[in-house]
Amino acid sequence: METNWTSEQNLIIQSKGDITINAVAGSGKTTTLIGYAKAQSTTSRILYLAFNKSVKQEAQAKMLQQGLTNVTVETAHSLAFKYIVRKYKYTIKQSDYKTHELVTILGLHSSEGNLVEYLIANHILKFASYFCNSDKKTIKELNYLDLIQEEKARIFVQQHYAYLVIQTRIFLAKMDRGEIDITHDFYLKKLQLESPNLPYDFILFDEAQDASKAMLSLVLQQPATKVIVGDTHQQIYGWRFAINSMEQTNFTEYQLSTSFRFAQSIADLAMAVLSLKTKIGVYKPITISGKGNHKQEVSKAIIARTNLGLLIKAIDWVNNKQKAQKIYFEGSIHSYTYADDGTSLYDILNLQNGNKAAIKDPIIKQMQSVAELENYIEKTEDAQLGMLLQIVEDYGNEIPGILKELKDKQVPQEEKASATYIFSTVHKCKGLEYDSIQLVDDFITAERIESALNNKEKPADLSKLKEEINLLYVAITRTKNTLLIPEGLIPLGFPVAANIKKIVPPKELERLKTLEKQLQKNRDQFAVKFSKSNNRLEKKTVFNKAYAPWEPEEDEQLLELYHDRIALKDIAIQLGRSQGAIKSRIEKLELRDDDSFL
Repeated sequence: METNWTSEQNLIIQSKGDITINAVAGSGKTTTLIGYAKAQSTTSRILYLAFNKSVKQEAQAKMLQQGLTNVTVETAHSLAFKYIVRKYKYTIKQSDYKTHELVTILGLHSSEGNLVEYLIANHILKFASYFCNSDKKTIKELNYLDLIQEEKARIFVQQHYAYLVIQTRIFLAKMDRGEIDITHDFYLKKLQLESPNLPYDFILFDEAQDASKAMLSLVLQQPATKVIVGDTHQQIYGWRFAINSMEQTNFTEYQLSTSFRFAQSIADLAMAVLSLKTKIGVYKPITISGKGNHKQEVSKAIIARTNLGLLIKAIDWVNNKQKAQKIYFEGSIHSYTYADDGTSLYDILNLQNGNKAAIKDPIIKQMQSVAELENYIEKTEDAQLGMLLQIVEDYGNEIPGILKELKDKQVPQEEKASATYIFSTVHKCKGLEYDSIQLVDDFITAERIESALNNKEKPADLSKLKEEINLLYVAITRTKNTLLIPEGLIPLGFPVAANIKKIVPPKELERLKTLEKQLQKNRDQFAVKFSKSNNRLEKKTVFNKAYAPWEPEEDEQLLELYHDRIALKDIAIQLGRSQGAIKSRIEKLELRDDDSFL
């Protein structure tokens, strides 16, 4: 077991009372928590709440290796299962209820048209999830409209609000009475409402930045000493009603600011990305020390912000006939081609083609056109359906062939290590790490933040902008070695290091290639004469604008070439002036002096 603790780790291990630990990516928080557990009495009963099943299994193995038999490792759901599901003998629905299933269960019917009952059912499911993840005791304490942003969706919800409340209560009551299978959200909520006194002296609450209010409420009610651990800047599940638990307490705060995953250059980029938060409000800068020294590049991942972005990248990969024959999708490719509600890409493609007989999804089957689907998406704010529709609109009937090729190249989970590339969204690879990663160009940028803030017609959602910055931070910090990042995602002025490779957008790359061709053409056109005189080589170059006044258009061209970091001699050829004239003009325009450029 690690004995060379950092000073920050030592402070945590020796601490007393309730504490929070703000731990940057790759800072060894699990190792630190094991050290903390070992520092307690062997008779102390300790509960370690892990984020998911895989983290739970890993933590259990490490605890047993250290002889910590007094530590119980659970996820929030496995804990709730023992207290609630076994007690009431509930049966669990392994996947969430689909919209069409709820229409049948509740007997929903509307005289307003075929799809209205589906719209209502969609909002009931979201309302029930909102309540189950909250710390409230009754539905009436919540205002579901607080979640709705788009105008069409708000109007629809307002018109049917009373009915939504009634039907949401009926849906929850049916689960409570065991008339229908319960959801995972439901039995976790019931645990919080029953508020049992858990038999532990210490509770170690991991990944607390993405906990539900229901789970935090349960933990805070306990008399045990509480250790709440997470990374404020890795909060990326707000859309699932997660909150940053560390900001909800006044516990003594500790830091883990050293990352053993990546080098300082990656740490510097991560800090530069987080500093974008200054644009949206008060931001307290953090310091990340990168102590990673990994040299391997075995595992290579391509990471996107969205399913849409990832699929488009995978499609481009297939279309470019990449040599790699083995790929792997975190969570399987199926999860990227289906919405949570069960709609597939094929359903939407068949709707577009007018092939209704081939549509399997009951809701899509009810629709007469893509326009009707667009209206449904607007009234439900269903982002997943929107992304699937975008793919269909972009690729149409090429989709079946593309997906077949991707599936043919995909290896099963047990062969993941053999994959040449691993494809994933940020959410699916959270907690994972790779030797090398490449980011897709669908993340937030400074330009997009400013555009959102300057949009007078639609006020910016600052919490969502903050989470978008967190997503970029999480993606960057998955690498142990090399990062390939689109040029537009790099904060202005950030010095790119050896292990941070800039990806130039295709259009920009084409522009630079065109410019290079023009430069070569100009070189060939100018008369360059060499003659031997007095036993020395003399170079004579013709500059056709050597003494002509500078035109505004030329200044614009000079600025563009300068910022593209074109060499001084090539700018001179392009503009038909001497290097001295170019240098003099650069100084007059007060551009930044850079000897390596000049």
